[in-house]
Amino acid sequence: MRGFSETEAAASSAEAERARTASLMRCRIAGTAPEPAFDRIAELAADLFGTPLCAISFLDSEHQWVKASVGFGGLADFPRQDGLCHHVVAEGGILVVPDAAANPRFRDLPAVRGPLGIRYYAGTPLVTRSGHRVGALCVADQVPRRATAGKARAQLARLGGLVMDAVSARRRTMARRDADGFVNATAAALITTDAAGTITFANAACERLLGYPEGGLRGHNVSLIVPARLRGHHVAGLANVAAGGAARLAGKNVEVTALRRDGSEIPVELSLTLWGAGETMGVGAVLRDISERRRRDARLVRLAHQDPRSGLPNRIRLADDLAALMGEGRPAGLLAIAVEGLRGLVDGLGHAVGDVLLEALAVRLTGRLAADALLARIGEDELAVLVPDEAGADAARSRAEGLISAFADPFHLGEHVLHVGARIGVALAPAHGADAEEVLASLDLALDRARREAAGSVRLFEPAMRDRAAERRALQDTLRGALSRGEIVLAYQPQIDLATGAIRGVEALIRWQHPERGLLPPADFLPAIESSALALRFGWWTIDEACRQAAAWRAAGLPPLTIAVNLFAEQVRAGTLADVVLEALARHGLPPDALELELTEVIALLDDEATRGPCGACTRGASASRWTISAPATPRWRR
Repeated sequence: MRGFSETEAAASSAEAERARTASLMRCRIAGTAPEPAFDRIAELAADLFGTPLCAISFLDSEHQWVKASVGFGGLADFPRQDGLCHHVVAEGGILVVPDAAANPRFRDLPAVRGPLGIRYYAGTPLVTRSGHRVGALCVADQVPRRATAGKARAQLARLGGLVMDAVSARRRTMARRDADGFVNATAAALITTDAAGTITFANAACERLLGYPEGGLRGHNVSLIVPARLRGHHVAGLANVAAGGAARLAGKNVEVTALRRDGSEIPVELSLTLWGAGETMGVGAVLRDISERRRRDARLVRLAHQDPRSGLPNRIRLADDLAALMGEGRPAGLLAIAVEGLRGLVDGLGHAVGDVLLEALAVRLTGRLAADALLARIGEDELAVLVPDEAGADAARSRAEGLISAFADPFHLGEHVLHVGARIGVALAPAHGADAEEVLASLDLALDRARREAAGSVRLFEPAMRDRAAERRALQDTLRGALSRGEIVLAYQPQIDLATGAIRGVEALIRWQHPERGLLPPADFLPAIESSALALRFGWWTIDEACRQAAAWRAAGLPPLTIAVNLFAEQVRAGTLADVVLEALARHGLPPDALELELTEVIALLDDEATRGPCGACTRGASASRWTISAPATPRWRR
């Protein structure tokens, strides 16, 4: 086996020194102030050996720190290499020097030739449980002595052991001090009890949480902080655990109620820990005040069940209350109210006016409802009423007609006199659904049907509405594919000038070239488009296709013709009509007068800001896209 090189030996020595100083740091004693426990050991050693000098020192990589001493005159630290203790730590055994001044190894040390003038020296290393030598206990004299014999050496070693026992005790004390400091400084409330439920400890946070002065909880039974109605359960559970039963709550977080000193109750989250068994069992708990969490949760629940603008209950609350009634086997009547004109008022006058109008409307409607009826807002312009224990269709219809009458008089809000109307859909539970979700779906269908009829209409749900809705959805799905497949086409009907007989333009008429049923008229499919998001898709396609055809005719040398295109209401409401029209004209290289956009009177009469000033949206095009209000309620492209 090869020997260590000088480099390897130096590296090993450096590593050992790092381990030794790390062990010293764990002792947390180097550089600390004097303490009575160590002073007493130093005095005992000086008396036992009859020496005027004694020191207990700890050595780091550079310094020798004097923890306790006799005869050293308050010396606290000095360079490690200046004293003899350095050799005790380095060599590992008891070192006895009868006359240091006569010993070539030590005579030049400052401790020997300096003011201390040490001649006789006996030192033992201070060794940790991990085997690291972190310091030394030494006795010394300023005159030479005979070498210390075996018994004295053993006594010196035992004194070194006493020092390390004191170091260990000090570490435990510091650990307890740190733990106590943390426990009392932490914001978490901590409490412990014995097997009988007697409180053995409560930190400052726990005392503050429960309203007790310092030490005011210790010694009392823990039932003191348990509400009276829960004490029996608590006492039984603790007795069961003390008897060896399973601790079902140990290691879990549970929300419970604690009783404060003033008699008030506070919600807390409890984390329970147990140790020991039987009479030696201890129970510890961490309590966290969750009052703010409860308030936040309650607020979230409230917000989840409340319309943010009007403050009225929302659709979720309506569904929950309906489900609760149905769960109790109680019937209920539901009315969905479409407030006609509300969207236009909000667009024209702002949300603030709309909110005030809703508030006034809620007051007026509530005055016509029974105390147990629930008025909710379920959409931008939709309200709903839930009437418990109303099962008859006639009673529900009569109530709906009474609510319609509430819209007859205008609303005077400051400088505004506002008129709104209503259409109402009616559904009954459980007649129109097996659960709340199905009943509300039936209510939506009834309101959708009412919206298609005259102002002031009331429609009761009929099962056939569900079938028609399913058919309409299926038709919409088919239409979506038809447009992608090129089955939707435009037919063009000439516009004749009666005075001259000349063709002045053409009207674009939408048709569906169905692969199985042939060419379908608009009446067979337009209602399904108008009642869905397809209106925008078909409307924008129609404008682009009309522009494409007009450009193609002009490119073929035909005289310029104006193409009239009917609009869907959703195109006007979208707010992007001008952009779409101008982009289509530019894309196909057409002048603005090539396209005529026609509004039906149904669209023109909508109480909506977007329809009140459509031409203003097209000012960028100057003469762009002439708007014509067509007299018939049915646009020509449906013919």
